[in-house]
Amino acid sequence: MTAESGGEGAARTDVPVWAREKPQRRPALSRAAIVDAAVKIADAEGLDAVSIRRVASELGVRPMSLYTHIDRKEDLLTLMRDEVNGEVLLGPDLPSGWREALTMISRRTREAVLRHPWMTGTGADDAGIGPNALRHLEESLTALQDLGLDGLTTAGILYSVDKYVLGHVSFEIADRTAYTNKLAAQPYIESLLATGEFPVLARLAAENKALVSGDPQYQQQYEPQFEQGLNWLLDGIAADIARR
Repeated sequence: MTAESGGEGAARTDVPVWAREKPQRRPALSRAAIVDAAVKIADAEGLDAVSIRRVASELGVRPMSLYTHIDRKEDLLTLMRDEVNGEVLLGPDLPSGWREALTMISRRTREAVLRHPWMTGTGADDAGIGPNALRHLEESLTALQDLGLDGLTTAGILYSVDKYVLGHVSFEIADRTAYTNKLAAQPYIESLLATGEFPVLARLAAENKALVSGDPQYQQQYEPQFEQGLNWLLDGIAADIARR
């Protein structure tokens, strides 16, 4: 048995991690401390750096000690994801208007994923829908509850907004990471634009070279671009609601 696959006693993997009984041993080590350490490692070095052994080392304990709190690495990733989901919650600050509420939720989601870019690569499953994820869903549903929409339409709106936010922030993270590669490729791209085969792109690049080079000045436009795209999406949703 490897350190990553199990530990003391049989692992209860047939039920969600939140539903499993919390062990009473080792009061100096808590599940919250383990998750916090794992999140900090992922933030600094990426998700691949997270392992039971590495987290144990950060906490100054033996790897086997973690298995009294977490049965497997997959559970740790699930708990990490739900911990970050908690950062999105608005609680009593949730606006009463549906559009304002979805806007604030979207902004919070973008900010949380930018702080924890590994969130785009954790995956998801039904067992990973934890307390904070459900609270997030509850807030999103609350934002739309007074519109009188059927369940399918409500789900469609939330799905569309979520996919826009996560798609934009995933591109944003990738684009920031690719800046060095863009600089290296810039001469080649400019040579292609000079052939005349890409007239529209060439005109846009001439107006704003940062579009081609990935200059930090262009990266400063991520937030206003996010806001503009979100407004376009919500405008469309509002128009559709008005037609009903």
